[in-house]
Amino acid sequence: MLLVIELGLTLLALAAALIAPRLGSRGFEALEKGWSRLSYRRGVAVASIGVSALVLRLALLPVIPVPKPFYHDDFCYLLAADTFAHGRLANPTHRMWVHFESFGIIHNPSYQCIAQPAQGLILAFGKVALGNPFWGVWLSVGLMCASICWMLQAWVPSRWALLGGMIAALRFGTFGYWANSYWGGALGATGGALLLGALPRIKRSQRIRDALLLALGLAILANSRPYEGLVLSVPVAVSLFTWMFGKGHPPVSTSFRRVIVPLAASMLLVGSSMATYNWRVTGIPYRMAYQLEREAYGVPAYFVWQSVSPPPVYRHEMIRAMYANSLEVYGLARSPAGVMMKTLQVWAFYVGPVATLTLVLALLTLPYGFRWHHLTNQTRFLLLAFVFCALGLFGEVFFEAHYAAPITSLILAIFLLSMRHLRSWQVGDNPTGRLLVRAIPVIFVSMFILRVVANPLHIWLPGATDPAWFEALPMSKGRPSIVAQLQQLPGQHLVIVHYKPDRRPIEEWVYNDADIDASKVIWAREMSPEQNEELIRYFKDRKVWLVAADEDPPRILPYDQTSEIPIQATSRSKTDRQVSR
Repeated sequence: MLLVIELGLTLLALAAALIAPRLGSRGFEALEKGWSRLSYRRGVAVASIGVSALVLRLALLPVIPVPKPFYHDDFCYLLAADTFAHGRLANPTHRMWVHFESFGIIHNPSYQCIAQPAQGLILAFGKVALGNPFWGVWLSVGLMCASICWMLQAWVPSRWALLGGMIAALRFGTFGYWANSYWGGALGATGGALLLGALPRIKRSQRIRDALLLALGLAILANSRPYEGLVLSVPVAVSLFTWMFGKGHPPVSTSFRRVIVPLAASMLLVGSSMATYNWRVTGIPYRMAYQLEREAYGVPAYFVWQSVSPPPVYRHEMIRAMYANSLEVYGLARSPAGVMMKTLQVWAFYVGPVATLTLVLALLTLPYGFRWHHLTNQTRFLLLAFVFCALGLFGEVFFEAHYAAPITSLILAIFLLSMRHLRSWQVGDNPTGRLLVRAIPVIFVSMFILRVVANPLHIWLPGATDPAWFEALPMSKGRPSIVAQLQQLPGQHLVIVHYKPDRRPIEEWVYNDADIDASKVIWAREMSPEQNEELIRYFKDRKVWLVAADEDPPRILPYDQTSEIPIQATSRSKTDRQVSR
């Protein structure tokens, strides 16, 4: 529905530009003068975008409160945050770990999230410094918007860069899942913006600080979205080294002292830190936790050119079902339908109707005989880098919108360049393009206001999860309320989770803190009665509960009063017997 509304506003703006191209000229001119004055103070402009994003999200707390974790990724990153907040890189394997197996985490040789550590670190900062991991998400969004504005200042005039920062704050920093979940996305976009923003600055002035910012961008990407960051780094590296050693290159000594040495030293530090982290988590400096997960659970290949691993023996039916479903994803990713789905995901989240119309009209209004070589070197680089990164994304099996986060600022830069060109479009002597471009920020602000007032005014927006604007995440079916109830009771608790056999593994309940034994509430998978009793004996001082997670609403009962809930009847399942052998 929101996409449809955005499309309607876009077509309305186009009609107004064709019919009354001088509509509101005086008002727009006054606004643009003030906007330009702010944009010329480049540092202030960057800071104002970052602060504005933070203030907007704070102001929306009555409408969108601090989110509860729901998806697997939420809990995984929160585990990493809790681990780092305790001053550890990883946790020891628990003696009863088979009861705590879940998605996105490993238990051997350590207990930790499988993802790279950047998101967990920013969440840990929010938890330690401000009392809640959500404030790490909040800070990451402000940093993202500020870094995008800074990146754009290197590629487009200042007032356009300020506009791009505002669009990022409205589109990605408020209602979207980057600002309302623990998955991440903002850090990947920040890393990409630092990388792309440092490149032209290095070429212009060869300052050490720009080389260090490029290294920081690489570090963030390597520890948040390593594959996508690598893909983006390739065109940046080609451009940088072509400039350093090509025709008209700067003095080699200057490039060596101000670019190569600080960049290489920074990368050596980052690489050694990553090796140390991998060593503590997996026991091998060059092996990531993702790789261990694939070996342990037979996850289908992460890339379409890889083969499928033979399935292992699973200890839990729900985990088997999850990874069996991944085989379907693998097959889809290697088909034309999978390519189309990824294209639509990227379009819906990053582009949408406004940018689509702008890009199409910009192409249609190019002068007759326009050729590729007429574009500036910077524009050609942005377009080629986008094409290269898009091809790289098609190589991934699993895909969500935030996987493409490193190219967020790249997409915005191309959008702004299209707007700049479209602004000069005239129909006869009428400044048609000028009004249309002026209407674009109005559309973004209107969409934002619509979403703000929709809930308080009970405005029904069917399909309000359109990712192009505001993806409303699903609400948990009961885990947070049960956690809240148990937190109020005296003592410590062990909750054994019962699932129905035909359940689809969407919402998972079995996730625990970094220090399992010290947790007030521990979540465990239901296994055979004998295995359950073994777990209960280990936690003999805890009150034991059984929760029927798939009932509506979910029910929780004392474990010794659960005759109404069918517990697994077999003493040992076929899977368990295979494991024992």
